[in-house]
Amino acid sequence: MDFHFKVANNQSDIYIKRDIRNSIKDYIDLSCKVFILSDDGVPYEYVQSIANQCSSPFIKIVKHGEIAKSLSMVKEISEDLYQNNFNNEDIIFAVGGGVIGDLSGFVASIYRQGIRVISLPTTTLSQIDSSIGGKTAVNLSGVKNIIGSFYQPTQVFIDLNTLSTLTRREYYSGLVEALKAGMIRDPELFNIFKYHVTDFKEDIPPNDLEEIMVRALKVKRDIVEQDEKELGLRKLLNFGHTIGHAIESINMPEMYHGECVGLGMLMILENQEIKNTLYEILRKMGMPTKTNYDIDSILALIKADKKIHDSKITIVQVDEIGKGYLKDVDLEWIRKHMEESKL
Repeated sequence: MDFHFKVANNQSDIYIKRDIRNSIKDYIDLSCKVFILSDDGVPYEYVQSIANQCSSPFIKIVKHGEIAKSLSMVKEISEDLYQNNFNNEDIIFAVGGGVIGDLSGFVASIYRQGIRVISLPTTTLSQIDSSIGGKTAVNLSGVKNIIGSFYQPTQVFIDLNTLSTLTRREYYSGLVEALKAGMIRDPELFNIFKYHVTDFKEDIPPNDLEEIMVRALKVKRDIVEQDEKELGLRKLLNFGHTIGHAIESINMPEMYHGECVGLGMLMILENQEIKNTLYEILRKMGMPTKTNYDIDSILALIKADKKIHDSKITIVQVDEIGKGYLKDVDLEWIRKHMEESKL
């Protein structure tokens, strides 16, 4: 597949093509200084492929996982950029999953009041969700993504062939974000999961994967185009995330983001038929449908989250597939649904 579209008022070019990582120079000028940021969980051959196309590459490899999304790492990378005389004409190039994308984007948004950032997302999660839309963030005091900014990448290169190195758990966990996109805005995307995903031990056929990818990205693109700064409509993309982020914060790094979002969607749903269908899809994908958690600890983290105002939390509800909507609830509503989910 060779697919190209723009996001966020034409600020971001998104390219989807297998093996595109080996021909980035055909799309952008890499004669400036390029700071390539990746982690030690990403195959180094991806990093080297980008570096080989650059005139002046600088490579920074950080430790894999949420531990890298810290203010101390932001400071370290910023100092590296300064010591190597990076300016606004240069590039930060993110090679990796959502953590690297978040970290790169946040640093790019604050260094010299904004430097170009380009990404090669290498996981299903980052390709489907975090690679576009411009949300960047780091963690603080055990709270996920509490410090951040909106900053759009100039280009995103999605290479489906980088997914071959993922474990099946990583692969399917990332696809939960596409499942979410189908539930809130695209019934046909949801039906791919309902009828085509048979067992997480088997690969999703390439044609289905490509359709899942494009449909999920289009859902996010269409929402971001209407509400870039999450003033209203974009909150739909948080379906399952209010509880999911809290579960993830408590269980880092044992549980993956998509696993936690799946649990968050299950707990929040009021339509029993949709809830049962989602349960079966998550089970087929090998995702957890139950987990041990302390409700008071979860609620404490939700209270610390930026999404709570005047004792009300805006959650996303789905009563009909493809028609997600926003609903204001209080913490007792959340507690009730979490207690019911533990039964």
